Amino acid sequence: MSDLIIKLADYQEDFPKIEEIRRIVFQEGQGVDPDLDFDGDDEISEQLIAYLDNEPVGTARIRYLDDKTAKIERLAVLPIARGQGIGKKIMEKALLVIASKNIPEVVLHAQEYVKGLHQQLGFQEEGEVFEEAGIRHVKMKKYLNC
Repeated sequence: MSDLIIKLADYQEDFPKIEEIRRIVFQEGQGVDPDLDFDGDDEISEQLIAYLDNEPVGTARIRYLDDKTAKIERLAVLPIARGQGIGKKIMEKALLVIASKNIPEVVLHAQEYVKGLHQQLGFQEEGEVFEEAGIRHVKMKKYLNC
């Protein structure tokens, strides 16, 4: 793989790049309403951004629901960078960030077609498939050894 860097984003500096990635992936690619994507929780979340050869190509956010549970949301990789394991590497980085805060439980709402990625990382399905933003999702959970 080329030079991949995944880091905690500086909100002021990196958020415009994160917005652009999410706009391309969710709004243009999947028809998600911008008001559903940009729901007001970005400022209270930690953001990850992935750079491939110094170009922003992926993102995810971590939202802390309480002192025991974190939720990984808005995992997105630009179409031009897919198929290189970048989404998995972003998830691995998110799990490291969460573990460093001694948060034992991680939840997410995975789009059904990518639940296998999360299963590779130890997430288990919980409950039935449901629709969120018009897309089929499944709730998944993982416990960390903190």
